Amino acid sequence: MLSEYGFFTDGAAQAPAAGVRAYRLNTPLYSDGAEKLRFVYLPAGARAGTEGEGLLDFPVGSALIKTFAFTESGSRRLIETRVLLHRADGWLALPYLWNAEQTDAKLALAGARVAVTTPAGERIDYRVPNKNQCKECHGLNDAVIPIGPKARNLSTAWLNDFARDGHIAAVPVVARTLPVWEERAEAGVEPAARAYLDVNCAHCHQPGAMASNSGLDLRWEQTSAQALGVMKRPVAAGRGAGNLLFDLVPGKPGESIMVHRMASLEGGVAMPELGKGTVDKEGLAVVERWVAAMAPSGAP
Repeated sequence: MLSEYGFFTDGAAQAPAAGVRAYRLNTPLYSDGAEKLRFVYLPAGARAGTEGEGLLDFPVGSALIKTFAFTESGSRRLIETRVLLHRADGWLALPYLWNAEQTDAKLALAGARVAVTTPAGERIDYRVPNKNQCKECHGLNDAVIPIGPKARNLSTAWLNDFARDGHIAAVPVVARTLPVWEERAEAGVEPAARAYLDVNCAHCHQPGAMASNSGLDLRWEQTSAQALGVMKRPVAAGRGAGNLLFDLVPGKPGESIMVHRMASLEGGVAMPELGKGTVDKEGLAVVERWVAAMAPSGAP
């Protein structure tokens, strides 16, 4: 049971226990509109290392906790909590399914399907991943790793507090922070679109990850237009390409495979492949505007 870890003083309220700290990401992963509640636990006296702008290097014994919830009939309903445990032999990903009474969550190694109503009013079967499916997004070079808590996707204020409390030795220097999603209009279309792709797509679309055979590298730090898909012919899209010729066509989102797949819910076409029961209309719109604004040269 999730309660056995002691992460929360009140699981239903998601009130963290001593030693557990809440955090948020500037640009979060979209999961059918679910509310995300994120927490990190470090063993007493332990410190996380820093790898420049990348993932914080959490010590053995740490845990990353993420709860997914939907508000239905005015009340928040907890659906699942995913736990990443850092053990001596690497990271272990475990999904926990909340009971109807909202008193506790039970390990669900086989995953689950849960009927929910999204913030947009869509009724869907939300998918809790099974233990093996966690590796499809969290896998890199045959190891399971965290995805979200990169220094570039955390606020400076949070990192300063984390350092002040002794959880990291020093605040990492970040040259270009991902924009806060709610403030994406002020950030500009290119940073917003690139941040969205980094968070929602790059954990698979990068060297050594699940979709490395696509030839796309959608990480925030990537500067090659072709690696981002500009005028690049698909390598492994199959029928997902929809008879389109290039991953991204400058000025023409309607002719871009990436946009086509983001806008689809059809099996074998839709991207991402897992955890998608709805189209993220806001994210799709940002990427469409980015492609539409691209210069014919393809400069990203």
